[in-house]
Amino acid sequence: MRIAYRTAVPSDAAALLEYLKTVGGETDNLTFGAAGIPLTVEQEEAMLARRENSPHSRFFLAMDGEKIVGNACVDGSDNPRFSHRRNLAITVLRDYWGRGIGTGLMTRMISFARESGAEVLSLEVRSDNERAKALYRKFGFRAFGTFPKYFKIGGQYYDVDCMTLELGE
Repeated sequence: MRIAYRTAVPSDAAALLEYLKTVGGETDNLTFGAAGIPLTVEQEEAMLARRENSPHSRFFLAMDGEKIVGNACVDGSDNPRFSHRRNLAITVLRDYWGRGIGTGLMTRMISFARESGAEVLSLEVRSDNERAKALYRKFGFRAFGTFPKYFKIGGQYYDVDCMTLELGE
């Protein structure tokens, strides 16, 4: 298996929406389920174009040949009060867990964030998702609080840990 990493472009929209349905159906650790995210292909193309052209945001893909097996997003703002911060999100197909793809995507997100002038990175992770939290801690993220009852899935509540990484000089 040789995984290639690249920036997502608008022409990836349809495949990415299908990927998100698959990954959303594999785990309850995400903000969406098997229905994926509620965007049309055209809306997803526009979102990818905005991120591709943004100095603060980027969307990355992990590819196994032509198949999307992971994605990661860095989101920032032009608002001067928030422009020093970026929020991160990441997914990997279950069949590809434990193969270093999360590490590859995190490396790219952090590099982009540094290059784009970020000083602080943040993310949210389900409190019981030890695999993901171990990945984030490996990169120096630390938990700074818990959001109780963040998710309600099948009538059950799940907490989320908020984590941050301060980027040094």
